[in-house]
Amino acid sequence: MAHPARDARLEELLGPVVAREDLELDTVVRTRSGGTPLVRVTVDTPLVEGAGEQARVDSDTLAAVSRAVSAALDRADPIDGEYLLEVSTPGAERELTEPRHWKRQVGLPVRVKLRDGGHVSGRVRAADDVSATLETDGGTTTIEYANMKKARARVELGSKD
Repeated sequence: MAHPARDARLEELLGPVVAREDLELDTVVRTRSGGTPLVRVTVDTPLVEGAGEQARVDSDTLAAVSRAVSAALDRADPIDGEYLLEVSTPGAERELTEPRHWKRQVGLPVRVKLRDGGHVSGRVRAADDVSATLETDGGTTTIEYANMKKARARVELGSKD
């Protein structure tokens, strides 16, 4: 599969469509799948800061937003020829690329690969527009996003007790 590229034009077109379904547009990327153009739309529930664990998109809502996105693309016809459309949520182990992703992870585990080659795993205690604070086995550490090479949410298995 080709490397996906964000499509700001499609994000602008689809943002209001997704918002009408009470969701937030995360990204729209264009890539190819087996030679066929693919438009991948990722949606999520709106971030409610300080609300604890965030709500998730249920399958009925995802189906409704998928139909709305498909209809909007059909009306606007921004892509020449046939293409595949994929509408989904970010997933449990999403890549954390923006401050809003980090804010959704407060209280949840992450793994960070640092630009200097090191790794840090821990639970996000706070996140702002510049950095995230993690609680690790060695204490608490604050890492600026600029010092992160890659970061992913982690799935927590078992009880929290």
